[in-house]
Amino acid sequence: MGRDFTIRKRAVLIALGLLLAVDVALGAYSWHLASAPRRPQTDWEALTLKFKLRKADIDRADKIRRDIHVTERQFEEFEKSLLPASTGYSSVAADLGSTAKKVGLQILTLGYKQKGIPDRNMEEVTIDATVNGDYASVVHFLNDLQRSKNLYAIDGLALASDTQNQAGMGPIRVGLHVRTYFRTGA
Repeated sequence: MGRDFTIRKRAVLIALGLLLAVDVALGAYSWHLASAPRRPQTDWEALTLKFKLRKADIDRADKIRRDIHVTERQFEEFEKSLLPASTGYSSVAADLGSTAKKVGLQILTLGYKQKGIPDRNMEEVTIDATVNGDYASVVHFLNDLQRSKNLYAIDGLALASDTQNQAGMGPIRVGLHVRTYFRTGA
């Protein structure tokens, strides 16, 4: 029994020693935190900056909410400015033909692929064309397409010189990949 008491006494002393060591460590950490220099002005400036940034985000969201009807009206006007699908193909063909003729290009091929956009009552029309002419004419043709009253998005160009002219100074052949949009019913 005396031996049991000695083991218990040592266990209690070891536990008290560990608690005392942890208490000293926590006291030192607390002292370190208390002695660290506090800068309330810096904290205030950081909080003020966060507040200003959040306020600016809220103001921007409010402006968007106020102006959304203007944006919706502009989208509606844009959609109304698109060619109707019933006459769009002939209008585009006439527009491309007259632009090519004006700048001195020859349209060799012209193909259309359509894809409906039912949620918007629109059709996306991809136009693949091959034109033949000199460099300046091709540049003027592309510029005139970009300035056309019709919407044309030029997605890609493929350039190859004409196979009959090996000198490099003659006409060039350019494959165009262009997108446009038509209004459908409703």
